[in-house]
Amino acid sequence: MGGRRVTGRVLTAAVFALAGLIFVTSFNTAKGTNLRTDDSLLKLSDLIQQRSDKNGELDESTAALRDDVDALAQRDDGSTKAQDEQFGALKRAAGTEKVSGNALTVTLNDAPPNARAASGYPEPTANDLVIHQQDLQAVVNALWQGGAEGIQVMDQRLISTSAVRCVGNTLILQGRVYSPPYKITAVGDRGRLQKALDASPAIRNYQLYVQAYGLGWKVDEREAVTLPGYSGTVDLHYAKPVE
Repeated sequence: MGGRRVTGRVLTAAVFALAGLIFVTSFNTAKGTNLRTDDSLLKLSDLIQQRSDKNGELDESTAALRDDVDALAQRDDGSTKAQDEQFGALKRAAGTEKVSGNALTVTLNDAPPNARAASGYPEPTANDLVIHQQDLQAVVNALWQGGAEGIQVMDQRLISTSAVRCVGNTLILQGRVYSPPYKITAVGDRGRLQKALDASPAIRNYQLYVQAYGLGWKVDEREAVTLPGYSGTVDLHYAKPVE
């Protein structure tokens, strides 16, 4: 009987000691904050938006520095007029120099929240009602095919290494995050650009969803549009030149 009392006392002391250890560990981990409060945990969406805003600030800083470099490059550096023209042509082809002219702007948008199927079409699924990566890419590809001199998606100029990617119903482009409606502007011969859009099989397929479920599609003709030059980094992070 006495042995049981001693054992009970030892177990009780051990329980209190363990509880004290848990309390101290919890206090040190929390550092005075409430562990049960969600405010201390940054949501993934907030983190993505913060990173997007930071990338936007860096883009603006890079653009300002590039303007300074261009201003310095315009000084007499001993190059010939032919060399300057060749360099200018390379900059325009690379998309790092602004381009002006007539343009088309294509706007894509998700279907309305209360969208229902048109007569003769099946009821839509969630995927039928939102813009997908292939829809944006189809428009960009068609505009390039139509001889676009430059293309801007939302507020960013595209270059040869630009990747149009969607995660859910958001667009991730060159480190920035965008939500619909998506605007794609191309400078060039508007007649050729429109013909290229009309001839694209992928866009014709998209038009079926426009008719069936009300996805947004709008093409506007514009005059005297100026697209800014690409201001981001041109370094390749996941590729290297062939030896």
